[in-house]
Amino acid sequence: MTLINGVETDFKYAGIDRFDVNNGNGVGATLFVQGCSHHCKGCQNKSTWNKNGGYPFTQKVFDDLFKILSDPSISRFTLSGGDPLDNVEFSYFLCKNFKSSHPEKKLWIYTGYKYETIIQDAKYSNILKLCDVLVDGEFKIEEKDLRLQFRGSRNQRIIDVQKSMNEDKIILWKQKG
Repeated sequence: MTLINGVETDFKYAGIDRFDVNNGNGVGATLFVQGCSHHCKGCQNKSTWNKNGGYPFTQKVFDDLFKILSDPSISRFTLSGGDPLDNVEFSYFLCKNFKSSHPEKKLWIYTGYKYETIIQDAKYSNILKLCDVLVDGEFKIEEKDLRLQFRGSRNQRIIDVQKSMNEDKIILWKQKG
């Protein structure tokens, strides 16, 4: 167990990409959580599948991450993996701290789960309330397309979560500008 901001945790992460332009719009920081139940064929992050793998998420890692997120050139924070929704407590902890510190910045989450499933499950509601953009659906090797922006296969969708929740239907995210 590790103490982070006075809370005992055993959170694990696989890595942090500090100035990332691949996992969301603009320049952001991406944290790869440890643990994934999907095991997609052709996955580029197989090392993140084992929930017990990776590195302990310590107070120092938290402080370093949030220092990066405070940089004015960083416009978003992305949770990827593994699957952030297979790590609900860790993901919510990060999302809550991020949005309370930086409400003006965007939160992106990548998950193998479909939006229709997530929105029906109460354990995800607190995360969804904080999330701006959700890239949903398992990676499918037979639908892989390297020309796609911010996703790996054609079946995956980029969803504007707040608009979708407000309108009670899926609204795809559109890049501004």
